Amino acid sequence: MESSQASFDLESLQSEKSGSGATAGGPETADIVLRDYQMEVAGPALEGKNIIICLPTGSGKTRVAVYVAKKHLDCMREEGRLGKVVVLVNKVPLVDQHYRTEFGKFLKHKYKVERVSGDSQLKISFTEVVKKNDVIICTAKILENYLERSNKGEDEGVDLKDLSLIIIDECHHTQKGEVYNQIMMRYLKQKLKNEKLKKEQKETIPLPQILGLTASPGVGKATVLAKAEDYILRICANLDAYKIMSWGLGDEKREPYKTIALVEYRKQDPFGDVIKTIMDAIHVHAELNPTSDLGSQNYEQWVIQEERNAAKEENQKVRVCAEHLRQYNEGLLLHDTIRMSDAFSFLNKYHEEEMKKKASPNDEEAIQITDTERFLFNLFRDKKEELLKLAENPEHENKSLSELRAKILYEFSSREEARGIIFTKTRRSAIALSQWIQDNSKFADIGVKASFFIGAGDQSGVKPMTSTEQKEVLNKFHHGEINVLIATTVAEEGLDIPACNFVIRYGLVTNETAMIQAEGRGRAENSSYTVVDVQGSGVAEKESVNEYRKNMMHKAIHKIMSLNHDNYNKRIKEYQYQAVMEDRVKKMKMKQKSIKNASPSEVEFRCRGCSKYVCSGEDVQIIESMHRVNVSTEFSELFIRRENTSLRDRGLDYETNGFFACKDCGQNWGSMMQYRGIECPCLHVKNFVVTCNGKKISKCTKWNELAVKFTDFDYASWVSQNPEDEDTE
Repeated sequence: MESSQASFDLESLQSEKSGSGATAGGPETADIVLRDYQMEVAGPALEGKNIIICLPTGSGKTRVAVYVAKKHLDCMREEGRLGKVVVLVNKVPLVDQHYRTEFGKFLKHKYKVERVSGDSQLKISFTEVVKKNDVIICTAKILENYLERSNKGEDEGVDLKDLSLIIIDECHHTQKGEVYNQIMMRYLKQKLKNEKLKKEQKETIPLPQILGLTASPGVGKATVLAKAEDYILRICANLDAYKIMSWGLGDEKREPYKTIALVEYRKQDPFGDVIKTIMDAIHVHAELNPTSDLGSQNYEQWVIQEERNAAKEENQKVRVCAEHLRQYNEGLLLHDTIRMSDAFSFLNKYHEEEMKKKASPNDEEAIQITDTERFLFNLFRDKKEELLKLAENPEHENKSLSELRAKILYEFSSREEARGIIFTKTRRSAIALSQWIQDNSKFADIGVKASFFIGAGDQSGVKPMTSTEQKEVLNKFHHGEINVLIATTVAEEGLDIPACNFVIRYGLVTNETAMIQAEGRGRAENSSYTVVDVQGSGVAEKESVNEYRKNMMHKAIHKIMSLNHDNYNKRIKEYQYQAVMEDRVKKMKMKQKSIKNASPSEVEFRCRGCSKYVCSGEDVQIIESMHRVNVSTEFSELFIRRENTSLRDRGLDYETNGFFACKDCGQNWGSMMQYRGIECPCLHVKNFVVTCNGKKISKCTKWNELAVKFTDFDYASWVSQNPEDEDTE
């Protein structure tokens, strides 16, 4: 773009968004008015071309998309054709956000707008939703599932030809293996088929227009400009983009004042030393020789591999020691990030829960405690008081927290109204930092009101936030009831978070895309962006690399925008052919692999905790192509049920509210699931040692890593064979 035009003002745009376009009839009846730069980037899309719009966070990309969608539907209606717009997002909270603040707000008065996600309680199928509405906002996985159903010839499916415009939010995720790319691969294959049909003078299959939105496509692993250009061009190819349109990526955009706060590593660390002493004692007991420093990510990778090898070899002594070592290593990592008391609480809770596992729910059968487990429990018990005493001594508290405290106090004392986000690495540290702020009276005195904001997926040992809880926190942040969010990377992109005047990345650096997204959160006047880094951690160096990559990305985008169109098209076409060929080879390999799929009878499951035989693959059935269950009477006699108040997973036909564990050793095996009134033990494969064709599999953490086709659960058959479970009142 030519630099002669005025750059946009993010702050005034934000205030415009909050009360946007209000007329006497309210925002639902207001026309959408775009700014000059927004109209310019939207130009090719308004002509019906596929494009990627690349604009900084907070510059109104979604508003442009709403405008394009409206003009598209208006045009289709004028021509007497049926317009069908699907807006794809990669996070559940974005479905409701886009519906509430943008697409529903501006289009609902004229068109039928609906939202669908995993949280939706719609009683009609997605196919019906598509048929009955003009604009459908959904998670990408839902569309992909229904495209696949159509591909398999199932009654309820959706075809790309049913859609006239697909808007892809955060389109830089259109990469190998990601769901956006699976959808676009279907598109590209049909596009190439259409070219062949056209040559044969046959009727082609209509394809929807594509509009991609991103603040930062990134550069992948590129270290030079040419590779960065290739990386971005591949994204353009994946989205079949006629052009990538951007504005204000370089020096026109007002950026926050950026600093790196270097913290000296603590010279004395008695709390950490005690944990390391415990770990060394475990190394001796298990005859393990670590290859990395204790308290490092490399150590964690090493100990995970040791646990896998031990489980495969049925060496329970090493396996259980490796599990405990991993928790102590996590304790050391937490100790370097949050309070010693938080690290102690984490370790203490882990040991209490492990002890509970060994407590039988009744006195009929005692759960086995091995000599190694007794050694490990005693080891922590003997050091528990010393750790607690050290944790309560502020003299050796981690200096990163002192730096963070000073930074927050400065922001709130030097600004009339402070509002900020602190990004941290883990859910556990986000929760602990929020509690730390709430426990400190100095923060309350200057008006700091903090809350944590973490992901909704159940992927760690920390209870996730529900989407309702996420919405509640963001709503309070919008209205000033909360003025500091302590968030994991879930808050970096997409979510509608008000302009902040300070952003702190607390010992966390990922890639240049995440950095740009995080910087974009600090878009108010005179905002600051601070990285708190412990000397020797490498965070400052990574941040410098990200700055270099960000600048390289801007140059690459401008270079692509200035390419001769014939040259651009040639390169895009080559990448598309390459992507389709690679996908074909991948599918062929998967097909060959599926031919070699093991029969369920050739698969055995053994308890990861005590190695006892549990069941055969023939005993495992699958519900809704997702949940592997064993409902046999023989299996039910091998486990005990336990309550888990942190586990709450509800679907339309099933819900989970507890788990079951090995009757002999207390090893967790999976979750208890209520499916249409039947209690089904749902197995988690990571809790078992799997043998396939007589060969033990060392790494099997997800069911899709196991090439076995289990039989479908026959609900009617089960009910008819188990009449005693029916209501006999």
